[in-house]
Amino acid sequence: MIFTTVKKIGLGLAIILVGASVAQAAEENKNKNSFPGEFSANVSFVSEYYFRGISQNDDAPALQGGFDYSLPLGKDGTSFYAGVWGSSVDFNENASSDGASLEADIYAGFSGSDGKFGWDIGAIYYSYPGAASNLNYDFWEAALSLSYDFGAASLALSGNYSPEYFGKSGEAYYPKLALDIPAGEGVTLSAHVGKQYIEKNAVFGFPDYVDWSIGATVALAGFDVNLTYSDTDMSASECSDACGALLLSVSRSF
Repeated sequence: MIFTTVKKIGLGLAIILVGASVAQAAEENKNKNSFPGEFSANVSFVSEYYFRGISQNDDAPALQGGFDYSLPLGKDGTSFYAGVWGSSVDFNENASSDGASLEADIYAGFSGSDGKFGWDIGAIYYSYPGAASNLNYDFWEAALSLSYDFGAASLALSGNYSPEYFGKSGEAYYPKLALDIPAGEGVTLSAHVGKQYIEKNAVFGFPDYVDWSIGATVALAGFDVNLTYSDTDMSASECSDACGALLLSVSRSF
């Protein structure tokens, strides 16, 4: 376990260094006006990595980070974006015998806004470098979201679709409703509810399930500190200890 933890920290530090390098390069490009668009980077430390209500790293902390590129396409607020994001993972309770210790996501799409209305359409490729190929962990999703800012709160409705989900578990759909509420200077309350539909539940290892969360983010000295409770509607026998947790994260954008 010590070796696994050190390996995860090493991967996380690599992510941090890449993000910092990209941020520095972005600033230089911006100053020279030599490249269109903008680069940004982010890095996070999380008490545990949860994806749609399910633990991805066996009750252990994770280091995460990535960088993004955006290019405005017109005066109507439409932009093209692309990016990469990574996190340490561990899908095994005793040892990483599957070879997976890192998740690396690549994504791209278009987004825009018209007053208080916003939209986003894109695609995400989830990869797990080092994982045994016969496990078929890698998959991709199409994603669409619509949002509206009511002033006192903003609401977003999104949907993700995969023709062949994680582990070759068949078609999968994930509709989600998310709410953000500004609650004073530097404080945002948030909540979401979603449902994961999976064609081959036995292959995936879980039934179709509802996941939800409620939390708060505070901006402190350039960092975002988030505390969230995440859970699902699965029973203890269906989800074991992989669901239901209070999660803490500290993140920084560059």
